[in-house]
Amino acid sequence: MIQFEANDIKKKRILKAFIQSVRTVINEEGIEKVTIRKIAKMAGYNSATIYNYFENLNQLKFFGAISFLDDYVNEIPFYLNKSDDTLEQFLLIWRCFVKHSFENPKIYYAIFTENIGDNSENLFKKYYQLFPDELENIPKKYIPMLLESKLSKRCSVHIKPCIEEGYFSTETAYKVDERIRLMYHGMLSLMVKNRFNYSHDKATEVFMNYITDLVESKILIPN
Repeated sequence: MIQFEANDIKKKRILKAFIQSVRTVINEEGIEKVTIRKIAKMAGYNSATIYNYFENLNQLKFFGAISFLDDYVNEIPFYLNKSDDTLEQFLLIWRCFVKHSFENPKIYYAIFTENIGDNSENLFKKYYQLFPDELENIPKKYIPMLLESKLSKRCSVHIKPCIEEGYFSTETAYKVDERIRLMYHGMLSLMVKNRFNYSHDKATEVFMNYITDLVESKILIPN
């Protein structure tokens, strides 16, 4: 994605026009109907202009899809309020995430699984520089996790309190994270490709049963 300064009004205006156009197409037709030509025409530019701002179509979809995470983001505090225990909160945040992922798999696939190019670092930070109001109601302690573009880094932030409280060693936490991520990507991909016969509720329960068993087999102290 093109670099821009906070005061570069022209670049920010063009970027927002493209992203808003993607949002419109997703809302009206679905993310699979997003094309470079369609978005360029809707935003009032030619197709070549998009490539001056985004590396590829998948990256364009990524930015347009982020706003559809609002329901997930806004529900995080609700899920965490169900328990004060750090390990239980770890599982509750995963439940919140997969619930919304499996309800809208194509959106979450575009953001967390699809190949969006070599320069995928800090894309969430760039997005929220364009749309800072979307974080206004989010408690500050969740923001570091939400600003990470890669799911692996989000998971590292998410599991850190469990390491600090002695539930996992650093090495074990890495292995737990890796297995959960692989399971998530696999189930999400199957849902996107219609190779999974579970409803999104059933898929959520299956996923949570798997990771709960994994976590309980790896913790160092009793829960």
